Amino acid sequence: MKWEAKIVRHRGESRIAVYFEKDADLIARIKNIDGSRWSQQMSVWHLPDTVENRIRFQLTPLADRLPSMEGIAQIERFKQWLRSKRYSESTLKTYTEALKSFLVFYREKPVSEITNEDVVFYNNEYILKNNLSASYQNQIVNAIKLFFKTVQEKKIELDKIHRPKRAKVLPNVLSKEEVKLILNAHSNVKHKMMLSLIYSCGLRCGELLALQPVHIDSKRNLVMLKNSKGKKDRIAPLSPKILEMLRDYYKDYRPTTYLFEGQKAGAPYDARSLQLILKQALQKTGISKPVTLHWLRHSFATHLLESGTDLRYIQELLGHSSSKTTEIYTHVSTKSIQHIKSPFDDL
Repeated sequence: MKWEAKIVRHRGESRIAVYFEKDADLIARIKNIDGSRWSQQMSVWHLPDTVENRIRFQLTPLADRLPSMEGIAQIERFKQWLRSKRYSESTLKTYTEALKSFLVFYREKPVSEITNEDVVFYNNEYILKNNLSASYQNQIVNAIKLFFKTVQEKKIELDKIHRPKRAKVLPNVLSKEEVKLILNAHSNVKHKMMLSLIYSCGLRCGELLALQPVHIDSKRNLVMLKNSKGKKDRIAPLSPKILEMLRDYYKDYRPTTYLFEGQKAGAPYDARSLQLILKQALQKTGISKPVTLHWLRHSFATHLLESGTDLRYIQELLGHSSSKTTEIYTHVSTKSIQHIKSPFDDL
């Protein structure tokens, strides 16, 4: 049944107009909605502009709607399963929100009756039609696959679902001069220390904020990274210059539980505050690039590669499971490219 709904102004009032070819069943359903009226002037049925009617006629974004009661219960079961398997809170939130979007789309259908064809239809009619990103599409597919395999004990055949090709995006890298400007921008010892440690060890933001004083091994010049991404521990080399900076920082701040604590003792530093520190450094240096904290990690890896460090060691230092992930830095390293002579020079 084809119909279209949109918000209109009728006699100074906001209404929802429903356009469709004459259909006795739909007319009967609309008549049963409180406040529905036929407009002779506009030749359309219209309803009160309420939240319920917006949801009913899909004028509310999918993200703002709720699944059926069964869907809500299934999402809760999925959430409990993810927690039992010790998935991170970040992954848990991503997967449950993705599943919620899918189950809202099939709000009127029992979850047990959802098939491969429904997943393909959702992919085409919601994700692609709304130009949602390829990464979001992959998240949805991964969440649906895991949900049906674990909670529903039902196999969804992924080869029937059109997965997007991953975009080959190169990591953003700063020059050593730019990194130096950023790291020296702050006079505050703590702010300078955090940014310097991210770059010097190639840390993720979460890894830096999870560090504790006991994780600094000053005897062996190592940083112990506990329970990093993928539930893996790893070690990173500790620069002697960084160790000296850490000693000065420790004398000034005397951290207790975490190496970098917020205003409340024993609580880790806030990730948003750390991002603000970087933003302030960029403003002070006049660097206009949209630099993020992860750019410092990318720059660490690329600068190591350009200085001759073996790719296998860089893989270990970054904590990558696959060497293919690390190989992307070979595409942004300028060491070899700079020695290539352009044929233009010989014209």
